[in-house]
Amino acid sequence: MHLIVLTQYYPPEVGAPQTRLSELAQLIVRSGHTVTVLTAMPNYPAGRIHQGYGGLLKRERREGANVIRTFIYPTQKATLVHRLTNYLSFVLSSALFGSLLLKRADYLLVESPPLFLGLSGLWLSRLKHARMIFNVSDLWPESAVRLGVLRPGSMTFRLSAWLEAICYRYAWLVTGQARTILESIRERFPRCRTFLLSNGVDTHRFVPDDRNHRSEAAQDGIVGCTVMYVGLHGLAQGLDQVLQAAKKLVNEHGFRFVLIGDGPEKDSLVTQAKELSLTNVQFFAPRPSHAVPALLATADVILVTLKMFIPGAVPSKLYEAMASERPVILVACGEAADIVREHKAGIVVEPGDIDGLAAALRMLRDSPDMRREMGRNGRKASETCFERTKIVASLREYLEANL
Repeated sequence: MHLIVLTQYYPPEVGAPQTRLSELAQLIVRSGHTVTVLTAMPNYPAGRIHQGYGGLLKRERREGANVIRTFIYPTQKATLVHRLTNYLSFVLSSALFGSLLLKRADYLLVESPPLFLGLSGLWLSRLKHARMIFNVSDLWPESAVRLGVLRPGSMTFRLSAWLEAICYRYAWLVTGQARTILESIRERFPRCRTFLLSNGVDTHRFVPDDRNHRSEAAQDGIVGCTVMYVGLHGLAQGLDQVLQAAKKLVNEHGFRFVLIGDGPEKDSLVTQAKELSLTNVQFFAPRPSHAVPALLATADVILVTLKMFIPGAVPSKLYEAMASERPVILVACGEAADIVREHKAGIVVEPGDIDGLAAALRMLRDSPDMRREMGRNGRKASETCFERTKIVASLREYLEANL
């Protein structure tokens, strides 16, 4: 089997789709198949091309997969013009160089968002005689409307909705990372063939605390932290809620908030923390993916936050926190909240409920036994329900059966 993965995001970038897709590629390769990844020059989330990359084209090999990187206009600005330029530059470069360099394949998996990458996917799947698998990580344009990025009825919204329908119509298979996503797609496009390809975690990488992990984190200057967030500092995460809760707790003993990562909202968050005189909050630069398990293993509580209800949004950092045997405070609702409640892996707080977030933090600070129990529950659930090797194996077997 030859699988092409078309994605704007891929390591050495750090992030949920990067980790998920690179591990998928590795596991497919280990099964004896061929994987080619067509992706952009790494630039996320800082909006700058990584050192050692750049130009129009670069080819490399990563963990058994052939990787073709093409030009992208890098930016961290969240304005519509800059984002569209970022997306469309890779759509064009991937379509051009993919036409010239890709070999025929059995399947072509397209990662969405960005939804516009479906244009390149449709073209390349036809050209390379590959069945297109449209992998939906977030429902666009619906999520963009909820976040205020798009206005309902605008030309960009109508174009996005049209493209969404085209991608679903011509995809051989539509995969989604959450049941809510697939339910929405099936309701609107009942003829779609769908497959649940949920997020997950490598439970051999993300493990409970030990001395080695604490030693590694100590060298990084992060020791004894109480509350930790690791990930993108973007619009959807709503990290201003964490700062507002930290303000309520700034004079209370035992709270230290550590926020690790980067993104378009980070500068604003740092400024806000200074204006609020938050002596209990520290910001750190993003860490490479191999360092994240050690960091999470040193936390007493791990935060997973969303600004509002986004249908189908189940952050991958939730699974990583659970595998690390750490209690989670989840600021979200919907399917992610259902997972935390079902497995008793933490406390769920509604987005915008700052008093509820502060109360949850106090409860876990004062209840070490509760923290340990929730952590053990999360670890058990990650091993039995959310192990990534099992998730990828189910997709691989499905594709093999349909060759």
